[in-house]
Amino acid sequence: MAKLTKKQKEALSKYDPSQMYSLEAASSIVKEITMTKFDASVDVDVRLGVDPRKADQMVRGVVALPHGTGKDIKVLVLCTPDKEAEAKRAGADYVGLDDYIAKIEGGWTDIDVIITMPNVMAKVGRLGRVLGPRGLMPNPKAGTVTLEVGKAVKEVKAGKIDFKVDKFGIIHASVGKVSFSPEKIQENVRELILTISKLKPASSKGTYFKSISLSSTMSPGIAVDKGSIQGI
Repeated sequence: MAKLTKKQKEALSKYDPSQMYSLEAASSIVKEITMTKFDASVDVDVRLGVDPRKADQMVRGVVALPHGTGKDIKVLVLCTPDKEAEAKRAGADYVGLDDYIAKIEGGWTDIDVIITMPNVMAKVGRLGRVLGPRGLMPNPKAGTVTLEVGKAVKEVKAGKIDFKVDKFGIIHASVGKVSFSPEKIQENVRELILTISKLKPASSKGTYFKSISLSSTMSPGIAVDKGSIQGI
């Protein structure tokens, strides 16, 4: 095993990796054990008792985090000319259609979210090879294929995120920054967990929430006791 640095030893001494913590305690510990000089992201990993290979057990949804993600989300709107002004007013970083489709085909993906309209999805669909692996493909279920492009931009900028279970049955989501207060981290995590709870597939048997872990960009994971989250 690699030798632990002084910082890692210091971090690990503040908590026991083999112990489960309440969400309230974990929201404070994640701040204490983060040693980065930059404002690291706070992430949650939720392992579910589902088989994502079965279509009826694909857990996917959107949640508006009460305190946002703390990130400056770069939004591209691919729309018809009559919607461009609406998208710009709402705060979209990039607005256009054919010119941006050409840029993406050339490998440009310096964006966090793409919002588009149903009537241009045929054009956007061609970008699946580039956008799919990066999780950037617009999707009606995530609210990113819509005629109300201005509303969608505002929601994304305010902290609306979409999530889906990966092939291992895990949902990864960014729920804030270590500069957030423990209360804000806690409230964002709770909102995400309650939303996932409501999406439990009818065909999923046994334990739905297998494990919940909180971590920052460079910190170890902190196991969260799901019994400390009311409503699940």
